[in-house]
Amino acid sequence: MPKHALPVTREDDFAQWYQHVITEADLAEESGVRGCMVIRPWGYGIWERIQRLLDDRIKETGHENCYFPLFIPLSNFEKEAEHVDGFAKEMAVVTHHRLVMKDGRLIPDPEAKLEEPLIVRPTSETVIGNAFSRWIQSWRDLPVMINQWANVVRWEMRTRMFLRTSEFLWQEGHTAHSTEEEARLETLRMLEVYRSFAEECVAMPVIAGEKPENERFPGADATWSIEAMMQDGKALQAGTSHFLGQTFAKAQNIRYQNSEGEFDHAWTTSWGMSTRMIGGLIMVHGDDDGLRVPPRIAPHQIVIVPLLRGGPEDEQIKRYCNELWYELRKQYAFGEPLRVWLDTKETRPVTKRWGWVKKGAPVILEVGGRDVAGGNVSVIRRDRLHREDGKLDSTVMAKGEFLDAAKAILESAQKRALLGARERMEASISRSITDFDKLVDYFRSGGKHPGWAEVQWARPTGAELDKVVERLKAHKLTFRNVPNDARDADGTCIFTGEPAVERILVARAY
Repeated sequence: MPKHALPVTREDDFAQWYQHVITEADLAEESGVRGCMVIRPWGYGIWERIQRLLDDRIKETGHENCYFPLFIPLSNFEKEAEHVDGFAKEMAVVTHHRLVMKDGRLIPDPEAKLEEPLIVRPTSETVIGNAFSRWIQSWRDLPVMINQWANVVRWEMRTRMFLRTSEFLWQEGHTAHSTEEEARLETLRMLEVYRSFAEECVAMPVIAGEKPENERFPGADATWSIEAMMQDGKALQAGTSHFLGQTFAKAQNIRYQNSEGEFDHAWTTSWGMSTRMIGGLIMVHGDDDGLRVPPRIAPHQIVIVPLLRGGPEDEQIKRYCNELWYELRKQYAFGEPLRVWLDTKETRPVTKRWGWVKKGAPVILEVGGRDVAGGNVSVIRRDRLHREDGKLDSTVMAKGEFLDAAKAILESAQKRALLGARERMEASISRSITDFDKLVDYFRSGGKHPGWAEVQWARPTGAELDKVVERLKAHKLTFRNVPNDARDADGTCIFTGEPAVERILVARAY
């Protein structure tokens, strides 16, 4: 059995393993404010790659970036009751604009109370809707398609880094359209952007589908999501796209004059993906040695580690590594120049090696005096770290051979990451459960890693749906979504006994 870099394995304690990956990979740390984290350079570098690749796709679909204020007047929220009710318990409220010293302590100045409280944005539908009401006057102004990269605050009671934090980073897109059909198409188009991005860039297989009524975004007519399976079998909602209908347009008075001279309310959408994606990346691709980052979103795809011993050959090793760094940076993979890092820190080589293993750098090149003499490099691929005998898999290659093979190695690692995760997901979805008791037994007998169940249901609504949700909640289960590519229903609903109309995913979730 191989020796692993982390003190706890996924099998022994998945939750503790997750925290150790974050710490050992230098992704983030506690900030001193509950629910808020410091994202360290390697973690933020991954977020920057997510930003860049996703931002390109957002702009390719015709959206423009902008920015809206962090503070939103309370009155903006009061215009949309259902939306407010959905976020009321999570809102952080600013009531004063100055502090004063009293009895040796700083306190809010009673004389500096705001005339109207300000909400630290939990999401921006209301403030952006207010702007849309000013920008949109005529059918010629439509569609409006914008996106912003920002931070939001939702005052979470139970927090976990990257998965559920009081402050997190995200992008939120908002659009306004002249017809319902166009807005619905936009909602589904952005869902597909998220699906393809997750799978092609993060190598994270997902299932795209519509959320049931009880899981809709507050105030939305319909919500779609992409759901990813973590290695412990739980689901993670990795991105959402909402068809808002005319609800927010009516609340915010987003009206336009159509080509016939009549006034109508716009049809709007919103959609978002957040730093939660990094939490998903950890739990989909990590192993007992730490993080594994798919090459397309790795801040450094190749890390060069000089094996310096403090002897006369060190200068020659440094020159060799610098030449290698320069030559590799001229190579391309995935349509971009290779991102190569030369680790020159005064640290023991073995410490550097395992540091980069835990960070999940896709390829680590070790270069010592023997490699320089032979014109070679020692290659460690993070996607296949150990040999069958459990020892570290380090392959000696001629430098020229590696330069020619670098692109193929990175592309192979990207494909292997997606394929492995997809095979694991598909093997962990049961599609044969035909009644509620069997559903409960499946999750009860599935051990630590039961996976998901795709079952047939009649799509109940209102009070009938509430009863079903409560039955699931008693077993810590939730509805995820109705897969877009699911087979047609051909049986009865396992919750109501009525003829089924579609199939829905049930899982434990983060």
